[in-house]
Amino acid sequence: MIVCSCNVLSDTEVRTVANTATRRTTSYVFSCLGTRARCGRCARTIREIMDEVFDGAKVGRADGGAVLAAPTDKQP
Repeated sequence: MIVCSCNVLSDTEVRTVANTATRRTTSYVFSCLGTRARCGRCARTIREIMDEVFDGAKVGRADGGAVLAAPTDKQP
């Protein structure tokens, strides 16, 4: 899905940048993709995608689902 009409950026491109991002800003996404913000209408959507990716990473999955931890039984 196209999230930025001015630069024709897709949600997949934004997610790819967000997965390796060192900063959580829209300007960082634009910079990594070799563009800049123009009208700014996409900024909120880009930020929401980044939040989804970052929050998903906190629980271990990009889709935001919970990760079930394996039992940590100590072996003698």
